[in-house]
Amino acid sequence: MSRMLRFEIQVADPEQAIAFYTNTFQWEFMKFPGPQDYWFIKTGNSDEPGIDGGLMKSPDGSTRTVNSIEVTSIDDYLTAVTSNGGTVVVPKMSMPGMGYLAYFTDPAGVLVGISQADPHA
Repeated sequence: MSRMLRFEIQVADPEQAIAFYTNTFQWEFMKFPGPQDYWFIKTGNSDEPGIDGGLMKSPDGSTRTVNSIEVTSIDDYLTAVTSNGGTVVVPKMSMPGMGYLAYFTDPAGVLVGISQADPHA
């Protein structure tokens, strides 16, 4: 069974979103190293229920929230996605020091991410 790993908020103005969620919910944002506009979000203590997330500048300017599922083999799950009527919309890509991620839509059009951790990270 694969569990929900994190959420990702995609917005046109990341700084505005960071200010809102920091001031409203006291979330902590940590910029991901590198040139992309991506921040990790800590939503609470790891010993309490809940998940952390990420914030990124939306690639197309649209606002959306995407949930990501942790999987053991991204290749196997991308095959399962397409075999069960889903569509891969962003193919497998490497995230240095983290592993791999991809995005798909389910048959109803819901956008979902999947992640495979790098066992060497």
